[in-house]
Amino acid sequence: MPEITLESVLVAGPDQVSADLGGDAAILQLKNGVYYSLDPVGARVWALLKKPQRVGDIESILLTDYDVDAAQCQRDLFELLEKLVNAELVQVSPGASPVRESFTAPEPPA
Repeated sequence: MPEITLESVLVAGPDQVSADLGGDAAILQLKNGVYYSLDPVGARVWALLKKPQRVGDIESILLTDYDVDAAQCQRDLFELLEKLVNAELVQVSPGASPVRESFTAPEPPA
C-alpha cells in the first residue's frame, strides 16, 4: 500500500457500490462481496471521496464541519483512509503527492 500523506490524492475505487442510509453509508466491495458501514463522519469522508480529493483538503473540511481537535482529526482520518485503502474501496489516484513548485524570493535591490 502506498504511504498516505496530507498531499496524497485519494478517490473511491471502481469495484464498489454505496448508498446513504440516513446519514450513515453502506458500501459493498464487489470483488469479495463484503459490506462495510460508516458512521456519519465516515460517510462525510466517503462522500468527499466520490471525486479525487487531497487528504489535507479532506482534513480541512472536517475541521470546519466538526468540533474536533486537529491532531485527533488527523489521526482518525488517516486510520479510516488506511482501512478503506486496505479494503480496496479507495485508491491512491495517479498523480498523488503533487509536486509543489518551490518559490525563492528575489534578492532585495542593493
